[in-house]
Amino acid sequence: MSDKPDLSEVERFDRSKLKKTITEEKNTLPSKENIQQEKEMVKRS
Repeated sequence: MSDKPDLSEVERFDRSKLKKTITEEKNTLPSKENIQQEKEMVKRS
């Protein structure tokens, strides 16, 4: 076995066949109001 990786498939890879994807951010940060509500709930517990 060789220590070098086999790059033959990478060299033949065609980027033009890839589809364009649209990334949507799903993990939004909480608002100040939400943070304050959480703090109040923790204090009550």
